[in-house]
Amino acid sequence: MTTYFAVFLGSLTLALLLTPLVIRVARRMKVLDRPGIRTVHTNPIPRIGGVAIFLSAMCLIVAVCFRDNDIGAAFRQNPIQLSVLLSTATFIFVVGLIDDVRGLPARVKLLAEVVAAGLLCYVGVRISALDLTDSIHLGFGPLTCPLTILWIIGITNAVNLSDGLDGLAAGVSAVACAAIAIFAVSSGNMIMAVFMLALLGGLSGFLFYNFNPAKIFMGDCGSLFVGFTIASASAMCLTKSCALVGLALPTLALGIPIFDTFFAILRRFLERRSLFAPDRSHFHHHLIDLGLKQKHAVITIYVATCMATGLGLFMMVRQDAGALVVFGCLLFLLTLLFRVVGDVHIGATFLALQKKYVVACREKQERRAFEDLQLRFRRARNPKEWWQAVCDAGAGLNFAWVSLTASDAGGQLETKIWRGTRAIPEKPRIVTMSFPVRDSTTETLLEFEIAIVTEESLESAGRRGALFSRLVDEYGLVSEAVAGCRSSRSKEQNPPRQVARVFETKARAVH
Repeated sequence: MTTYFAVFLGSLTLALLLTPLVIRVARRMKVLDRPGIRTVHTNPIPRIGGVAIFLSAMCLIVAVCFRDNDIGAAFRQNPIQLSVLLSTATFIFVVGLIDDVRGLPARVKLLAEVVAAGLLCYVGVRISALDLTDSIHLGFGPLTCPLTILWIIGITNAVNLSDGLDGLAAGVSAVACAAIAIFAVSSGNMIMAVFMLALLGGLSGFLFYNFNPAKIFMGDCGSLFVGFTIASASAMCLTKSCALVGLALPTLALGIPIFDTFFAILRRFLERRSLFAPDRSHFHHHLIDLGLKQKHAVITIYVATCMATGLGLFMMVRQDAGALVVFGCLLFLLTLLFRVVGDVHIGATFLALQKKYVVACREKQERRAFEDLQLRFRRARNPKEWWQAVCDAGAGLNFAWVSLTASDAGGQLETKIWRGTRAIPEKPRIVTMSFPVRDSTTETLLEFEIAIVTEESLESAGRRGALFSRLVDEYGLVSEAVAGCRSSRSKEQNPPRQVARVFETKARAVH
């Protein structure tokens, strides 16, 4: 027990000493988080506080390896897993640091997390089973590695996304570290107990400078390292003990970040945005929108996290169905909290899902029509067939009309028009688009004009217009298509200038 206290106090002291140095270095290197539309701070703040957390935790963990006691012996008995865990955590820290200093695409960071989690699975750190009760054993079989990787990546990004207010990510992560440390000590997992206590000390010392008003942010190097270490440690605890509480405690302690991440992904999916797109609709943002000050919003999340984790500790006492009931009730209460704050709207979510399904079906239908029209344009071998393909495109994409106008240097105009036969609503919403057509063989100026019937959304009209322009751009026989009209005009004597001759084509059914 003395070693445990020494690890925590040593890491705490190092963090208190290192963080001011990191602040100075960050300001000198100008690695600052500047105010923006997504931020709540108004002044540039250093953003590489994770360096202090990483160094304070790692120094104490490595120091324990050389201790001549039971804990040091336990470290030396697991050299492979321990080395890989330390190496992958360092790798994630470096990736986050590069992102803080120079910037990295979200996909690169995600790939790094997948690689690191995969290496841990390779050396045996896996969530292979859970004991729901004394008599119910749930084995994951071939899903073991995918679930482990998903767990590590999910927790890592949950902590990363929660770093939006002063002291939020550090405080919530500290509660999670304390909970996992208690479980590790009670189950005799000395290695993970040291890991969590070292990280807890680093977070506690860093929080002294990170709480509102923050003098430094942990940045991606800190949030990714902390999230990855917590996720890996909890998975390593379950490698030796399949007790449900080993997974439940970190889930409850990080319940708000986990639910927040899930709802953020769902929100971006429904809004048809990139899953990596930033927004300002997280749980802590909703608390501020309700009128809470930043400090009060963070304290509110602290209280909710401590209550959920404290109640979750009762699961360590019972190993029967009661523990499963407690876990389910606490998850329900966390979901209810999101509903009260306004982050979850069940009715609106179902409507958004329905709308997304309708849009997806419409896009699929338009894509099929486009692919069929591509074949029609490819088969066109003369101007007449090409123009008929244009007419078929107008019918297949539900246009009101399509016109192609050619004007030469003398001002003579030729216009070919196709008009649709479908019934147009009494008060139609029609979008018209005009665009020039590339013609490198003649000096004739060619211009298309299309009128698109807007059935449900302007987005659909714009997409159909883009598909049509792509057809014309890729299969451009326009010079030859207008040539027939121009040759018929040349047979006339002294045709009037600036007078358009119109050739109209009726629509035909397109199957």
